[in-house]
Amino acid sequence: MKYVGAHVSAAGGADQAVIRAHELDATAFALFTKNQRQWKAADLAQEDIEKFQAACEKYRFPAAHILPHDSYLINLGHPVEEALQKSRDAFIDEMTRCQQLGLTLLNFHPGSHLQQIEEEKCLARIAESINIALDKTEGVTAVIENTAGQGSNLGFRFEHLAAIIHHVEDKSRVGVCIDTCHAFAAGYDLRTEEACAQTFGDFARIVGFKYLRGMHLNDAKTALNSRVDRHHSLGEGNIGKTAFAWIMGDKRFDDIPLILETVNPAIWPEEIAWLKSMDGRHNKD
Repeated sequence: MKYVGAHVSAAGGADQAVIRAHELDATAFALFTKNQRQWKAADLAQEDIEKFQAACEKYRFPAAHILPHDSYLINLGHPVEEALQKSRDAFIDEMTRCQQLGLTLLNFHPGSHLQQIEEEKCLARIAESINIALDKTEGVTAVIENTAGQGSNLGFRFEHLAAIIHHVEDKSRVGVCIDTCHAFAAGYDLRTEEACAQTFGDFARIVGFKYLRGMHLNDAKTALNSRVDRHHSLGEGNIGKTAFAWIMGDKRFDDIPLILETVNPAIWPEEIAWLKSMDGRHNKD
């Protein structure tokens, strides 16, 4: 079974994100546990933690179907030591917040070399950052999101994801989130069923479905291999609806959060309903 939702606002408290997801008739959701454009936030109050957990229980959202995202400011591969330490401290705080809320996943962008260090060194530095964070937290899996490859961002090749995972010591607490818009912008074609089979065949061979912990389902405003990250509503961009129907029909994408970050929240209920209608329609074993 597929679990589908959107990245909803946590304005007013994390429990409000749960309510907003329920109002979309979602079965999964994503949220920020703090302001994503600030380094620091007030500690979570016990009352807020309890309200969030009560809302998740009431509306039947288990932790496995919730995909929190960390701050956009964090760069776990930063070439400058002082900035790297600041990012690592912030990432540990994000992991800790998830642990306090009873969440088991944290989605993040891997990092950027900023044209100052080699790719391999940056990838190893990202993995070292993950190892440090895992050592200081419990129960939360670090979920690496593929990128579109803008600027000096790494993570746009499946090989980058595999290299990071290779250097992570606790393989049970590392995973990946594949964003369809990012993959397409990075050069992975998704416009036909054959292209999807090829792309995810490559993913299976290079990374492995055992590491897939979630997905972001987004169409793309930009062209294949543009290396530019611009999301669009499903079926309105250059990917088209075929890929999303194909994903919903493939059992390998069962039981993980499938999250919309499409550009028009007003039509999220319709997008979620359409995705649900495609669930298992062309099941592949």
